[in-house]
Amino acid sequence: MPKIDVYDIEGKKVSTLDLNEEIFGIIPNENIVHSVLVNYLANQRQGTQSTKTRAEVSGGGKKPWRQKGTGRARQGSTRSPQWIKGGIALGPKPRSYTYKVNKKEKRLAVKSVLSSKVIENELVVVDKLTFDEIKTKKMVSALSNLKVEGKALILLPEKNENVQKSARNIEGVKTSLVNTINVYDLLKYTKLVVTVDTIKKLEEVYA
Repeated sequence: MPKIDVYDIEGKKVSTLDLNEEIFGIIPNENIVHSVLVNYLANQRQGTQSTKTRAEVSGGGKKPWRQKGTGRARQGSTRSPQWIKGGIALGPKPRSYTYKVNKKEKRLAVKSVLSSKVIENELVVVDKLTFDEIKTKKMVSALSNLKVEGKALILLPEKNENVQKSARNIEGVKTSLVNTINVYDLLKYTKLVVTVDTIKKLEEVYA
């Protein structure tokens, strides 16, 4: 069973926590992670790109010249795809790129990334993360004490307005909730900052 040190917001070690091996101690499945990541990115696509076909562009009602005798190639309309300002042949049209992935695969992908965070020492556990007021300076100080640099994802067990708003103006830092977690954010942000309560909530949801 993997173990991890628990710190307070001053950066001092206060205890050690046993992690659930089914969530934080599995062998990461890179293929599943890649599959779920591609699915997430595909589902984010709006699919609103559109081009006009020859039936939708204006003009082109008259035949540009007679069929024979001019020496030029025969043409029926100035809005055929080969003409300037003509319609687009086989161009994109609005469509949905979304598709479904098995729920078990999504769960396995999340657990794989969480396990890799433990293996690579990118998981930072805090005993509690509570602020009396919305103060960006306090959050910056807490992250500095915890030696969290670069991109960081703060994962909370439930909504906490003071913490979320204290972190929203810090570049490269994002807050998220356990019930909205996704593989993309877990991979995008190098450090994962969680509280002891977050660990318990993750174990409830993914065990």
